[in-house]
Amino acid sequence: MQVQLKTILNQVQHLVGFIYQEIELLAKKDEPLAIKVKIAAHEGHPGRCSKCLKPAPGYDRLRARRWRHEPVWGIPVYFYYTPRRVKCAEHGVVVEHMPWNVGKRPYTRTMMCFLARWARRLSWGETAKCFQTSWEAVYRSVQWFVKWGLEHRTMEGVSAIGIDEIHWGKGKGAAAFLTVIYQIDSGCRRLLWVGPKRTQATLKRGLQALGPEVVKGLKFVCSDMWKPYLQVIAKQANQALHVLDRFHITQHLNKAVDEVRRGESSRLRTAGKAKAEPLKRMRWKLLRRGASVRGRAREKLQRLFWSKLATGRAWQLKESFEGFWRYRHVTYARTYLQVWCTRALRSRLEPMRKVARMLRAHEELILNWMRAKGELSSGAVEGLNNKIRVMTRRSYGFRTYRAMEIALYHTLGRLPEPAPIHNFC
Repeated sequence: MQVQLKTILNQVQHLVGFIYQEIELLAKKDEPLAIKVKIAAHEGHPGRCSKCLKPAPGYDRLRARRWRHEPVWGIPVYFYYTPRRVKCAEHGVVVEHMPWNVGKRPYTRTMMCFLARWARRLSWGETAKCFQTSWEAVYRSVQWFVKWGLEHRTMEGVSAIGIDEIHWGKGKGAAAFLTVIYQIDSGCRRLLWVGPKRTQATLKRGLQALGPEVVKGLKFVCSDMWKPYLQVIAKQANQALHVLDRFHITQHLNKAVDEVRRGESSRLRTAGKAKAEPLKRMRWKLLRRGASVRGRAREKLQRLFWSKLATGRAWQLKESFEGFWRYRHVTYARTYLQVWCTRALRSRLEPMRKVARMLRAHEELILNWMRAKGELSSGAVEGLNNKIRVMTRRSYGFRTYRAMEIALYHTLGRLPEPAPIHNFC
């Protein structure tokens, strides 16, 4: 039995109140193939108001319109219909509701869902190229997709958030960063909010966008040690346990060790090339966790430590701090932290002394790691940040903040989606 395209359309996308009247294959010379689908209103169904969806008497007809639909076997499909205007008792004269239409967009609802879902797997430019459309069409489809998801998403069950900044623009000023707020609960990790700049005002807007119920219901907040963020969190979410995670502290320790290595390497090279040999090609070995270094690399680290060089002492201080995270009781952890800070301050290594002073200034927030029983980690935050960097690199950067914002919500927001007509990807 031969199946007609009209039968397939009725099975896949049945339009209540409308019929597929005529289908035609447009095969003109020197022009690409296209499928023309003519739609007509069902005689037994009156038009409905596009605002309240209630039946309303007809008023007049507009000019015929065309919508781009999901392709069939790589052939573009176009819907043709002459819209009616109806006279609604509540909203007056309005254009009738058409289930495939979204506002004045030249693409059907199905086509926009199709493009938006493929835009998660491919770049926007590649999606436009594969499906014979424009970058602007993909962008508008993703924009509508994200807007629908934000309007229908729920904020229930948000008990832990991570706050961070990520570099996006040029330079190192506040305007070159984005402030991001993630949900980092074990069962759900997603982007909740993103805003331009790295300022107190930006974070305040973000917490305000989440809503007072969500902010007051928070149990854990994870962030780095940037003072403006700490002040806003202490003021607006003081009931939550604020945790400074080990990732950021380890990052500061690694920077201090690397600073000691670079300074000492410069001094030894000035004194003689042979004296600087122990530090040659040691950067990444020093920055890795000691337990994960094996073989000859481990032997080099041990020789560096026994050589009495400042870099070896800095590396030993960094490695000894790993013992702090093994404690589960706050009292013992506090004692260990105080002893370590005293050793670092007496080490005569200014980068390590700077880290020790920073840890002492944020002692209570660091100890919240033990109070949270190690259940909260900013590793999820850094993982999501890495996805942002990958997405930006894949797109070769977005020219406007608005495009970047839409892409972030689309990829990391885990937003609800419009009910699919059928699964096509």
